[in-house]
Amino acid sequence: MKSLSTVQQQFILHWGEMGTRWGINRTVAQIHALLYMSPRPLNAEDIAGTLDVARSNVSTSLKELQGWGIVRLVHVMGDKRDHFESMKDVWEMFRVVLDERKKREIDPTLTVLRECILEAEKDKETDE
Repeated sequence: MKSLSTVQQQFILHWGEMGTRWGINRTVAQIHALLYMSPRPLNAEDIAGTLDVARSNVSTSLKELQGWGIVRLVHVMGDKRDHFESMKDVWEMFRVVLDERKKREIDPTLTVLRECILEAEKDKETDE
């Protein structure tokens, strides 16, 4: 990783490892860690160069992070490229991620369980 302190490198590597334990792609988590630590918004080329990952992988990862609502697109005066920044309030970030996981994982499961219960009740009524 270029131009990062040892501590920054350790944090990015650790966040990437933790991401895999939470079911998130390692590179996605590392990009998030870099943006979280960055004092300014970064463009995709800066991210790719700093983390030494493919530009296409950065683009895909940024879209995923935006979908989670923890990274947003910003514009920088005098630069036509898209820049990205992470949410900085860690508690708000955790809340957003939990809300999003609820929408993606828990809500659909509850819907299926409710439908299964209704179907089981219908089957029970027809069997009687």
